[in-house]
Amino acid sequence: MGGVILVEDRYRTVAREMVTKGKIRRSLFIGHVRETATEKRARDFIAKIKEEHRQATHNCFAYRVGLGRDEVSYFDDDGEPGGTAGKPILGAILSRDLTNVTVVVTRYFGGRKLGIRGLIEAYGAAAGDAIDQAGLVVKRIQVTMDLSCTYPQLDQVQHLIHQYGGEILQADYTDKVELTIALPRSQLARVRRLLTKLGV
Repeated sequence: MGGVILVEDRYRTVAREMVTKGKIRRSLFIGHVRETATEKRARDFIAKIKEEHRQATHNCFAYRVGLGRDEVSYFDDDGEPGGTAGKPILGAILSRDLTNVTVVVTRYFGGRKLGIRGLIEAYGAAAGDAIDQAGLVVKRIQVTMDLSCTYPQLDQVQHLIHQYGGEILQADYTDKVELTIALPRSQLARVRRLLTKLGV
């Protein structure tokens, strides 16, 4: 059915970058969260936090980027006992059904051990708090493309783009019309076929 936006075009992520702080049994936990559209951006963000907090006892992290078959998730305990830090951080991301997000939880040890259960709860809570304070937003995956058409074709082309949830980002009018458009990813192939039928 024309104009239907498939679920794969939408994803949940954080609305803004956020830093939160909290103390648990004298240890300071700092949660950092940012939207990261690629694995490289995720790793760049992690490197930045690690540099800023070189003196910290641990900088544990998790990220999830992409959707469906393209999804990549990863976590690291950074020296904490296996499964006590990175995994609960990733759990905070997954439980909120987020993607394209990276969370780093920095710990400055305060002299009192938390134990396995305590660490899991502390890292999960620090990550969840940072995510919740950042707020959540639903975004659409769009693909941009350039095309040109004649002036008589323009009305039909505009109608087609809007019918399938797209938008015109730029239009240049010379001897013909040059358009840069954005379309929901799931509609790209269909719109290309229909544009070809129109002779565009």
